[in-house]
Amino acid sequence: MEKIYLDHAATSPLREKALEKMISTLKDVWGNAASVHSFGREARRAVEESRERIAALIGAKPGEVYFTSGGSESDTWAILCMPSGHCVTTAIEHHAAMNAFEALEKRGTRVDRVLPGRDGAVKAEDVLDRVGPDTGLVSVMTANNETGVIQPVKEIGEKLRERGVPFHTDAVQALGQIPVDVDSLGCSLLSASAHKFGGPKGIGILYIRSGTGIGNLIHGGLQQRGLRPGTEDPAGCVGMAAALEEAVDEMEDAGNRIREMRDTLIRLVRERVPDAVLNGRTEGRLFCNANIRFPGIDGSALLMRLDMEGVAASAGSACTAGVVETSHVLTAMGLTEKEASESIRFTLGRENTPQEIQRTAEIISGIVNDMRA
Repeated sequence: MEKIYLDHAATSPLREKALEKMISTLKDVWGNAASVHSFGREARRAVEESRERIAALIGAKPGEVYFTSGGSESDTWAILCMPSGHCVTTAIEHHAAMNAFEALEKRGTRVDRVLPGRDGAVKAEDVLDRVGPDTGLVSVMTANNETGVIQPVKEIGEKLRERGVPFHTDAVQALGQIPVDVDSLGCSLLSASAHKFGGPKGIGILYIRSGTGIGNLIHGGLQQRGLRPGTEDPAGCVGMAAALEEAVDEMEDAGNRIREMRDTLIRLVRERVPDAVLNGRTEGRLFCNANIRFPGIDGSALLMRLDMEGVAASAGSACTAGVVETSHVLTAMGLTEKEASESIRFTLGRENTPQEIQRTAEIISGIVNDMRA
């Protein structure tokens, strides 16, 4: 059975160039980058060259890029370790950010959450109107992980920078898909994760603008200026840099090709299932994302049937340890819990083909019609 992978927002296949560089590094550059001898210096060189390459791709200085274990750590560090009596965020953030803000609230911090419109986007003025004299952090994701809707982070960042308010953006889904430049965004902090754009799992970055007064999430030695201690992973750093360079280099061409397939999938599904609804606005979303609701169809059941037919996607409701959790993103947009539970997220990648998209639409319509019958 042919398998079709349409869950790239969850993770993406490791790029061949990244794999080759990682294997070479794992074999030949195995020293501890904190050691002063030649083995350590070689490892240090691999880490710092990777840091420089990543910094250049996001418009940062190398000393502003800190390697982490991934997006969740980066979000948690940015949110928990900034001094604040008040924070502003949105109701559609990734669970890493959402749960970090809930932890802050338990410590006594006041947190305002801005709701999006039915189109999946928050309004910049709604965010900025919540900012007061005691606001120590504003956090708005660059693009939503469920709907792919791009948020007005540039407008928010510009205004906050003028007012001297620290701004964090979770760019985990955006980096490698749309241009990301920290100066253009006006952000003080930016989170990213390598495996979303074809790099290895277990490594990400937190960009910290010079002069941002952030504390430690992890305590240990003096690695990474003592702000993020722990033995660095040269292979992971090299793999992340190689993957990001390739993703940025092919962004326009790959984006156009993937967007065309994404639009074809939406069109074919609507032709075969006329009452299917695209969640979120059509324009202003990541080129890979199609979040579609099938009225009257349980999304979890549809997801399992798709998997049986070889199609990998994700549901609007996540089942964790036997508990079905309705999408907080879709309900924040105004969908009922039932409507949210009828939704499936399809996210395409560079290895997908038009033939796979045609086949997926046929499989979807066959399953939906069977379930309705």
